[in-house]
Amino acid sequence: MQRASNLFNEQQRKQVEQAIVEAEAKTSCEIVPVVATASGRYDRAEDVIGLWLAVIAAVTVWLLFPQQVGDAGSWGGTSLLVGVLTMIAAVAVAFVAGAIIGSKVGWLRRLFIPRQQLLDEVAARAREVFFDKRVHHTASATGMLIYVSLYEHTAIVLGDQEVLDKLGQTFLDGLCKQLTEGLHQHNPTETLCSVIAEAGTQLSEPLPREAGDVNELQDTLILID
Repeated sequence: MQRASNLFNEQQRKQVEQAIVEAEAKTSCEIVPVVATASGRYDRAEDVIGLWLAVIAAVTVWLLFPQQVGDAGSWGGTSLLVGVLTMIAAVAVAFVAGAIIGSKVGWLRRLFIPRQQLLDEVAARAREVFFDKRVHHTASATGMLIYVSLYEHTAIVLGDQEVLDKLGQTFLDGLCKQLTEGLHQHNPTETLCSVIAEAGTQLSEPLPREAGDVNELQDTLILID
């Protein structure tokens, strides 16, 4: 799984942070970019993988394990107790192994997660970050969060009330589209910089920077593992 902390080197982080400084020089909006490794835990998907491996193990034991023979004159086969114990052991080991594999292999776990659940987890985490990082607590309600969740391949752009009042949800959706299209090309640094620059340009007229504006939030790229 791609970790957010490993996605950007020091030079790239400074590049994004410089883009924030330049954008906020045009507008009173506080722009906060956040890149997270993942937005949800998805334990259920790991259990589903474990169950599938357990079923496969049970079927395999049933087909391959010698069956008890009841023919006269034959002493082959195994007892029912041994067969049952073997089945239980195989199922237990397979379930645990599947859950462990699911927790380690991100792409495999994602196959067992409904797309809507991924979207819901990202939306919930973005709202949480919006409050935790104080994007919602600027004096003029001009905060804007650019949130990218790597595991889910999903991004969300949230704006505080003044941003929504001046430019509307369409503005945020447009930035989000630009963000996701750029990330699809695997250029996270350039994409974040271009989206931040575009945000600064569009916000400069409805929310211009004025004399005496205070930089309320740190101009930094936040990485969450």
